[in-house]
Amino acid sequence: MNKENSRLHKTDNMTRREFVRDSAMAAAGLAVGIGAVAGQSTKADETHRETGTVGGLIKATRSYNPNMEYRRLGKTSLWISTISLGGHWKKLPYSFGTDDFKKNRRDVVSACIDHGINYVDACTGSEVLAYADALRGQRDKMYLGCSYCEHEMRNKAWQTTEKLLEGLDDLPGRAKLEYVDLWRITCYWKPSTNHTIEHEHAIVEALDKAKKAGKVRFTGISTHKHDWAIRMMQTYPNHIQVVVVPYTAGSKKAHARVDPGDDPTGWKAVLDADAAYDKSMVSVIEAVKKNDVGWFGIKPFASGSIFKARGEVKPATKNIDDERARLTLRYILCNDALTAPIPGMITVDQVRNAASAVTERRKFDLAEAKRFEQAVGEMWANLPPNYQWLKKEWEWV
Repeated sequence: MNKENSRLHKTDNMTRREFVRDSAMAAAGLAVGIGAVAGQSTKADETHRETGTVGGLIKATRSYNPNMEYRRLGKTSLWISTISLGGHWKKLPYSFGTDDFKKNRRDVVSACIDHGINYVDACTGSEVLAYADALRGQRDKMYLGCSYCEHEMRNKAWQTTEKLLEGLDDLPGRAKLEYVDLWRITCYWKPSTNHTIEHEHAIVEALDKAKKAGKVRFTGISTHKHDWAIRMMQTYPNHIQVVVVPYTAGSKKAHARVDPGDDPTGWKAVLDADAAYDKSMVSVIEAVKKNDVGWFGIKPFASGSIFKARGEVKPATKNIDDERARLTLRYILCNDALTAPIPGMITVDQVRNAASAVTERRKFDLAEAKRFEQAVGEMWANLPPNYQWLKKEWEWV
């Protein structure tokens, strides 16, 4: 083992300063993994450090697996598995903090590592505590992104720089985390809500101070608000290195976005040649590419609405739901602006099934396309009342 690899395997004992120092990484290349690329080997036993190249391919990845694909997380230049782990555990039949709960999260995280999945995204206080515990002793094998949404921009009492940093100090401290790979402050919840310019400045200042203090390596935001995500990427490119926003089985690229006004059917996609097209109106996909921003896609399964069992683990619908999960992930990965969807997974078998989607061809055959079209139609029809915004705001992206 060379000196760089030896250092990588000691990240549990790394100081914040060392991690900040090592955050600058080579920023080039294409997605890697899934066997040979252009005739170049991607064997599991090759060097896969956070910096450097092997055989001309960047292996900036933890828990490298040749059967997984890895994409560059925008200007962070971390290499992230194209299937990653979302922090939610909906439909899990165990109560938070119980022994059964802890074992389940540990088993799921370990299965992710075994399959080359190297990123987990924790959004709430309980999620951060749960995954910090599940990663104990194997912290160097996964990148950890986090937010303390209860004590961030959704809560009026926590919308200043000082309060945001207070929350960041509190939660990772209780979770016994020496550092966080990504702090992505949770912002807009409902599309109807608004943040002020003062709020934006508080967010950016908090991200800047946290990074300079060595508490976090990279920074970004999470939001359900489409056009505000674009604004933040364009206005604060040095601080918004990553966005965490929806991209579902039913999402597709908008050439431009037009405010629907009183139209209840939602945003419209406008072709470039259309008279209503305005070059100042861009899609999230275009904004991500132009600003070199990493993108984690939340809600890939629309809160379980894509499944016959609505996210429950039911053997009677398992085969259908497993295929729908794979079809969804294959479809989403056709969006080359997206780094990774982050589905919430509650069983080891769901991890295996999701990871296997990477090895399947991306293009559907006619029968698959028909089944996927039916699944998406059912997904939109099955959205619960509190998720109607997902179609209105994120069908055209």
